[in-house]
Amino acid sequence: MNKTAQFPFHIMSKPSGATCNLDCKYCYFLSKEVMYPQSNFRMSDAVLEAYIRQYIESQPGNLITFAWQGGEPTLMGLDFFHKALALQKKYTKPGIKIENTLQTNGTLLDVKWAKFFKKNNFLIGISIDGPEDLHNAYRVDKGGKGTFSQVMRGLKLLEKYSVDYNILCTVHAGNQDHPLRVYRFFRDELRAAFIQFIPIVERVTPDILPIANLGWREESNAERPLYTQQGDKYTQRSVNAKKYGAFLNAIFDEWVRKDVGRVFVQHFDVALAAWYGQPGALCIFAPTCGQALALEHNGDLFSCDHYVEPDYKLGNILETPLIQLATVKKQRRFGEEKLTSLPRYCRECEVRFACHGGCPKNRFIRTPDGEEGLNYLCAGYKAFFNHIDEPMKIMVNLLKAQRPPAEVMQILAAGKDK
Repeated sequence: MNKTAQFPFHIMSKPSGATCNLDCKYCYFLSKEVMYPQSNFRMSDAVLEAYIRQYIESQPGNLITFAWQGGEPTLMGLDFFHKALALQKKYTKPGIKIENTLQTNGTLLDVKWAKFFKKNNFLIGISIDGPEDLHNAYRVDKGGKGTFSQVMRGLKLLEKYSVDYNILCTVHAGNQDHPLRVYRFFRDELRAAFIQFIPIVERVTPDILPIANLGWREESNAERPLYTQQGDKYTQRSVNAKKYGAFLNAIFDEWVRKDVGRVFVQHFDVALAAWYGQPGALCIFAPTCGQALALEHNGDLFSCDHYVEPDYKLGNILETPLIQLATVKKQRRFGEEKLTSLPRYCRECEVRFACHGGCPKNRFIRTPDGEEGLNYLCAGYKAFFNHIDEPMKIMVNLLKAQRPPAEVMQILAAGKDK
């Protein structure tokens, strides 16, 4: 008899592994190629079928989401995704709805891809770091040239064929000082309705730091080191913690006065849920984690997308059922340690309910009293969550009164006029 998980877990699948047609300077995931020196980095039909069958069987809910990421998943070609959809149809159970999401750099998209996404209701995440000069600071091709024009071409195809998409913007040293330029570019020029901001924090050991500062691109490092979550140093490309908080605050102030209900920013939506008493909508701000795993192209399953490294390998789905790997004691302990390792400084923090210490991968600095395990981004998160407290409380009261949160814009405007 097939076993179903008692809780829904999520898989980020990487059919092309770490391979990518770009060489973004901050993309440490490029280094994961060294884990598979003899691989062609293409998910086989056997792994694909095992994954789809086992994932569908393991899920307890009526909605199952397949998330395709990389590297660059479009390198697999359309035939691969046609096979994936056929297998989803083959193994879908009555009453189950299946959705597909795909994260792409957008440079390989063409009319065929756009039509395929539209026909099959894919939700596309497209990576853009802001206007051309900010985007091109780190998002470069194999020759080191900026990719902005190619990404815009891909985005216009998604728009032309009415494909649902959201913007994923990484925040780093190259764009951290330009929050409103970035936000207004997305809102006014791209007319984006859904935006995610992801902080770039490249944690490294002292001996790796000089090499890492050159970038993870092959031409930067003849012998590319494997990136692992170790060390208490960070690259010069990493976002500054306080500037990250200021970045979010500046965008929030613009959004809360002009764009509530029109533009949806993931950090703000998740924060509102926390203020409403429903934390955990995003794993980094949940009390525990361990329910968002990563599947490599050969069937290896890892504890998390940020921990695709040997110590966090759970096994291979061709050898051990996915449901068993996802629920082993090692994985449960991985998720629980996010809570049990929380420093006292965090446990006593006034915004713990919204932050919960952030992602464990970034917990590599010391608290003011010297305890280990504080999140590198703590100063930024603390500034952000305290900054948004009053507007969040207003929106929560509106929700409880069964009124739209967008009315906060009128309330704040009226208060400013007094």
